[in-house]
Amino acid sequence: MTEIVALDGDWCAAHPLPKIESGSDKNSRGRVLLVGGARFVPGALALTGEAVLRVGAGKLQMATVEAVALALGVLVPEAAMVGLPMRKDGEIAQEGVAVLADLVPQCDVLLVGPGMSATSETGLFVQGLLSLSPPALLLDAAALTCAEPSELATAAAKLPLVLTPHHGEMARLMGGDPQDIIDNPAAMLADLVQRTGAFVALKGPETWIAGPGAPILHFAGGCPGLGIGGSGDVLAGIIGGLIARGTSPFVAIAWGVALHGAAGQLAASEIGAIGFLARELLPRIPRMLEIL
Repeated sequence: MTEIVALDGDWCAAHPLPKIESGSDKNSRGRVLLVGGARFVPGALALTGEAVLRVGAGKLQMATVEAVALALGVLVPEAAMVGLPMRKDGEIAQEGVAVLADLVPQCDVLLVGPGMSATSETGLFVQGLLSLSPPALLLDAAALTCAEPSELATAAAKLPLVLTPHHGEMARLMGGDPQDIIDNPAAMLADLVQRTGAFVALKGPETWIAGPGAPILHFAGGCPGLGIGGSGDVLAGIIGGLIARGTSPFVAIAWGVALHGAAGQLAASEIGAIGFLARELLPRIPRMLEIL
């Protein structure tokens, strides 16, 4: 049986993040290309994008449907914006792959999924992005459920692949029942890692993390207030930003989960256990990064 290890402050201390040296500039701290959103769900990308920057990544490009790209650029002025063609339902069109073809090789991490809907057309778009072979790839939300495990295994054989499903997304990805995931999270997680070769964070009231050749990490340090819309978008951005900084995928996921949980606990203590918003986690991330 795979070893299960508690993810806590001691684990983080034993697995430190790469240092950002004094005098380093934005070019040395990594570039994230963030793809997602839709005409009626533009805000998810803003949460993810700001989280990327809050953990110290140097550059951020955000690509979303052209109809909302300008407004999103005003909301996150630190990011460069890319407008993508839009389908009639307001989602990113498959032709957007061609727009991104020259940008993907230039990034350090391609992060796809926040704010997207799981449809067959989205699946074709994600498949097109997989063919571009980014340096590292993080699939979140709808993007990770639109690919078959065999396709993910093919991608993971070529590049570091990170998946961040909740229980329902994990069940859809594996073709099972969400209750099976809830009842046997460690075993199901180990099975997915074996089948795909990906690094995976299974999100929930308790989070489980696994990857090839690594122990399973168990995190129980969150809080009920994190169970809100947009919380997962923030987590994806934290992980993507840490990978861009040069952190290994497994350590980036672990630190991302710990930071997300710590920011939630701080928000709960300052605002209230229930009712703080996902966007209120963002300004608390840098402080938690120093404390951890």
